[in-house]
Formats: sequence, C-alpha cells, structure tokens
Amino acid sequence: MIKGYIFDYGGTLDTNGCHWGKMLWHGYQRHNVPISEEQFRAAYVYGERTLGRTPIIQTDYTFKKTLSVKLRIEFDYLQDKGLLEAGNFSMASCQSAILNDLYSKVLENTKKSKEILQELKKNNKLVLVSNFYGNLNVVLNEVGLDGIFEKVIESAVVNVRKPDPAIYQLGIDALGLKPDEITAVGDSYDKDIVAASKVGLHSVWLKGEQWDDKQHDESLPDKIITDLSQLLQ
Repeated sequence: MIKGYIFDYGGTLDTNGCHWGKMLWHGYQRHNVPISEEQFRAAYVYGERTLGRTPIIQTDYTFKKTLSVKLRIEFDYLQDKGLLEAGNFSMASCQSAILNDLYSKVLENTKKSKEILQELKKNNKLVLVSNFYGNLNVVLNEVGLDGIFEKVIESAVVNVRKPDPAIYQLGIDALGLKPDEITAVGDSYDKDIVAASKVGLHSVWLKGEQWDDKQHDESLPDKIITDLSQLLQ
C-alpha cells in the first residue's frame, strides 16, 4: 500500500512532463527566433553545462530570474557563434518576450500541480527530490508550492545528483517509510525511473515531450502517464 510519494520538480511539476529543452525551443519558435533547432540545442547544452560548472545561480534567485539567466547565456552563445545578429532583430526584447511567455506557462502548470499534490497529501506524505541550483525553496514559494512537502531535497544542497540513487535514498529516509510503500514520480526515465528502481521504489513515469527519441524499457515503471492529473485516477 502506497503511503508516500517522492516528486521530481523541474520537467515534472512545472512543465507537466515536457523536457525543459523542448519548453525553451517552443518558446523560441513562438517568438520567431531565426535559428534552427540544431543550433538551439547546441546553445541549450552549452547553457546547462555552464550553469553546472559555475555557481551563477544564487540561492536567493527566483525562478523567473533563473530562467532569465539561462536565456541570456543561450543568446550570448548564439551571438558569439554568429548565429544571431543584432540589427532589426532585438535581442533584449526577444529574450523578454520568451521569458514572460514561459514564465506564465510555468505558473499555469504549477497551479494545476498544486491541486493534484494537495489531493494526494490528504492520504500520503510527500517529499521533493530535485536536481536544482540551491534556490529551490525560493522557487517553491514563488510558484505557490511551499508548505506542501515534508522535506525538499535539492542536489546543490546535499551534494548528490540524479541519476545517483543515493539522492532517492535521502527521500526514503525523509519519509520514514519502507521503499515499497513509496512511489517516485518524475519525467526523466534515467534520472527518475531507473534511479528510483535501484533503491526499491515504485515509480510513475510522467512521459511528456522528450529531449530525444531514445527508446526505453517501459516495463520498468509501474505506470506511465501523460498528464499529472492521472495520478488521481
């Protein structure tokens, strides 16, 4: 019998399963940034690696500020590579438009996620386990998800990152339950589903728009859903 849930945050509660690379790319598309998806992907990977090795995101940064930093790094990369040029194309106004577009979508998604989490919380203990920059509690407060989780376990704070299953063990310890009494919910097959299975957790794969077309063993998760609301079914 399930008594607790371990949730991922980014790509799960804020995008309803859509990989953040895809979220950003669709923002670029909606605002007619004149680059190819291949060029965007290079900028996205560069940005993620830059943030991974350099403590640019501060612990007091809101999500909106964090997202604005990501966009600035990506745009700087594209400009440095000669893929975007100033002139008739306004870098600043385009970044601002994409930022506001994506931020509104995040607020919409997290509002829906909150309703689902509150329903689950009536009969279950909830913990959050996420790869994040050290500012996740600020972000949760910003988007209205503060106070829902028994504990927030963040990679930058505990110095363990998914897909290392040790971070899920911290989630188990925080819940104080047996692994077979807990379900992990996440959008990443490797970082969430595989990692959770290694410490004996049940798992639900929120399978939204993926970063690539890699095929996975879909028998590993206990359940595959395409919308977070399906957890209540």
